[in-house]
Amino acid sequence: MEASADAGAAAAAASARTLRWAGRAGHLGGFPRAAVFAAVGAFAKAYASLLNTTTVHNADALLRLVSARPRGTPLLTISNHMSTVDDPLMWGFKGFPISDAKLGRWVLTAEDICFRNVVMSYMFRLGKCVPITRGGGIYQEHMNEALDVLINGDWLHSFPEGKIAQDDEPIRRLKWGTASLIVRAPVTPIVLPIVHSGFEKVMPENLFFGRRPPVPLWGKKIDIIIGDPIEFDMASLKQEASAVPHDSSSEKKGWPIITPDGLDEAAQRWLYQKMSDKIQSVMERLRKKLLNLKQH
Repeated sequence: MEASADAGAAAAAASARTLRWAGRAGHLGGFPRAAVFAAVGAFAKAYASLLNTTTVHNADALLRLVSARPRGTPLLTISNHMSTVDDPLMWGFKGFPISDAKLGRWVLTAEDICFRNVVMSYMFRLGKCVPITRGGGIYQEHMNEALDVLINGDWLHSFPEGKIAQDDEPIRRLKWGTASLIVRAPVTPIVLPIVHSGFEKVMPENLFFGRRPPVPLWGKKIDIIIGDPIEFDMASLKQEASAVPHDSSSEKKGWPIITPDGLDEAAQRWLYQKMSDKIQSVMERLRKKLLNLKQH
């Protein structure tokens, strides 16, 4: 009973700290959210379009899906993660409606960085940020909140590498959270890959005595490439996953069985790994294509 009470108290404290109510569209008539998007949008436009040089390849693919995808169809964009300012600066390129709060993305953000106190929590909630607890697993309450975004047919952005990587290396092994959201969504989202470079120069991790600069830098070149949607035959994938032999030794997390598909933990692990490998492969091809474009 005491353990249950402690868990309940911890959940209540986390809920109070992350202020989910502030992220609702109708909060104070939507005016605080609109103000935040206008301010952040102006900041992103200034850095992406004026203070730095940004080149975007295949921008129409993103613009079309953000503003004119089928009603009720969620959009899940995924990208590499090179700095703390990737979002929102990556949406500040010319022609993108970054200041439109209704069209704006929801984004998964690190709770320990963006939700450290009430003021930060309130501002990031207004900016349509979903906190993710590091080490909390793919079935943590905040991931259920991210799933709600997709259930509502909205746009969600994820950094599936799970951490910042500023060296020019291949796409790293992806965390399974993104794949789990795709599987659990009632309507399979449109999954759009994005790869960028240059933000590691705008906000380097180790510039001043091993610390980030106080403000983003300028005079840098930013390159962004938007790929084609990644197709997943979910019916076939789930059928293959259901045939994976049950292995009780793999039940390390005590994951819930996914209904109505009835996928146990072993099946989920196989499925999430299979999908993550495909996403990683697509993103790596996109990274190499961007490198080639930059050299010509």
